[in-house]
Amino acid sequence: MNLASLGLTAEQERVYRYFLRVPHADLDAAAEELGVHHLSSVIDRLKTLGIIDVSLASVSPAKAVDLLIRRRVEQTSRELNQLSAAWDIVRDLAEEQRSGRPVELVERIEGVENVNRRIREFSSAKEVMNIANVVRALPPDDEKVRRFRKRLAAGLVSRTLVSEKTLSLPGWLESAREGHALGDLCRVSPEWSRQMLIISRSVAFVQIDPADRTVGALLIRQPGTVAILVDMFEGMWARARELNEPELTSIERQVLQSLALHDKDETAARALNISVRKFRTHVAELMERLGAGNRFQAALLAKERGWL
Repeated sequence: MNLASLGLTAEQERVYRYFLRVPHADLDAAAEELGVHHLSSVIDRLKTLGIIDVSLASVSPAKAVDLLIRRRVEQTSRELNQLSAAWDIVRDLAEEQRSGRPVELVERIEGVENVNRRIREFSSAKEVMNIANVVRALPPDDEKVRRFRKRLAAGLVSRTLVSEKTLSLPGWLESAREGHALGDLCRVSPEWSRQMLIISRSVAFVQIDPADRTVGALLIRQPGTVAILVDMFEGMWARARELNEPELTSIERQVLQSLALHDKDETAARALNISVRKFRTHVAELMERLGAGNRFQAALLAKERGWL
């Protein structure tokens, strides 16, 4: 059996297997033996996947397969969501049939009530992405809360990004934790963005005036524009911190920066005026926090989160 079903090319698999057998091999010798003249670029890709570390040693087969399976499951999930979103065209066609005119790709909706009414038209959606700069905590018995929790129980995939200032609002954190436990995943983002709701990766509601949500929103159906907004959300989500995750301390930020600047622990520790043992302890804690299998991967994940 090969690893093609998990996303590796035949060439990438050959390189992984080679360094599994001959860890820390000389690059020139490996390139000659494998007949791969662009070996460095292949190795960079395998490092990004986390299955070869910075010392040119392959991680254990069990760990490599686990990483590749996780990546493949995430990719398959995204593809299924895209296929599910394709059913939204039925609603657009039905609207065209009813109204006798083309469905607008970008539509301006005036007023909060009108925006909420249009959002309710998509109540059967299976995925939502939400950027909410300020969130008002609603009581558990509120009708909106009950409807939303019923949708979560029915399989709705929901992710919400909130701003740092939201954490100080009365009752909000407790409410968010309850929702998080039910499946409304929530992260805290240091980045500012106007309020936005993306439904099934095919429709987006974007707040018109960033300072006044009562003005209304743009309803966007243009596929290319919605795809850009989805990418923006995914980037912000990757850089945001978990609801219960503390912010980076000053020394943790310094350790990450020093890790990126220096090749050796001794040099990095000296630059921070701390012991090598203390530096390595910080690095190990950061790797665990990032879910990184090696330091190269930790640096990549830290950069994705905006920590570097």
